[in-house]
Amino acid sequence: MTCLLIATNNRGKKREYEQLLAPLEVQLCTPQDLGLSLSVCEDGGTYAENARIKALAYQQASGLLTLADDSGLEVDALGDRPGLHSARYGGPGADDAARYRLLLQELAGVPWAKRTARFRCVIVTITPGGETYSTDGTCEGIIALEPRGEHGFGYDPIFYLPGYRQTMSQLSPDVKNRISHRARAAQKMLPILARILGERTPAHRGN
Repeated sequence: MTCLLIATNNRGKKREYEQLLAPLEVQLCTPQDLGLSLSVCEDGGTYAENARIKALAYQQASGLLTLADDSGLEVDALGDRPGLHSARYGGPGADDAARYRLLLQELAGVPWAKRTARFRCVIVTITPGGETYSTDGTCEGIIALEPRGEHGFGYDPIFYLPGYRQTMSQLSPDVKNRISHRARAAQKMLPILARILGERTPAHRGN
C-alpha cells in the first residue's frame, strides 16, 4: 500500500486526516513515524506558500507522496490577526490554551456582532515526480466569549458556529470533519489524490 506522508507531528491534525482521507487506499504516516526531524522555515507570505514550503521539504527528505497544510484563524476585529501567525501567536512556548486565552483578552469588550472570524486552510500535495496540487477551504464563525468543549485542538474551543449553536470543540469529530476549513480543503483534494494513486474517485467507488 502506498504511503502518504502527512507533514505534521500534531496528533490532533493526524487524527483528522485519518478520517478525512479514509476513502483512499493509502497508509498515512508522519515525519515522526519515519524518524524525520526537519527544521522548516515557514516564511511564506500566504497559507499556500507556507504549505508548499513544508510539503516540498518533507517530500524531498522522504521521497514519498507528501501532503502539508497551513491554516489560520482570521478575526475581523483584529484586522485578520492572528492569521498566518496563528500557530505562533503568544510567542515561543505558548500552548493552545495560552493562545486562545490571549485572543479572548484582545477581544475583551468587543460586542458579539463584531466578533466574526473564519478558519482558513490550504492543502498542498507534492508527488515524488514533483507535481504540485493545491486546494483550500474556509469555515465562518464567531469568537465565543469563553472556551467550551472537549474535542478538537488549537482555537476550536472559542470558535462558535451559529448554525450549530456550539463551538468547534463541542461538535463531534464526525460533524467537524464535514464542515471545518480543513475538511473542505481535504474534500477537494480527495479526487486529486485518488487520481495520483490510480484509484477511482472515492465518491464513485462501488458504482
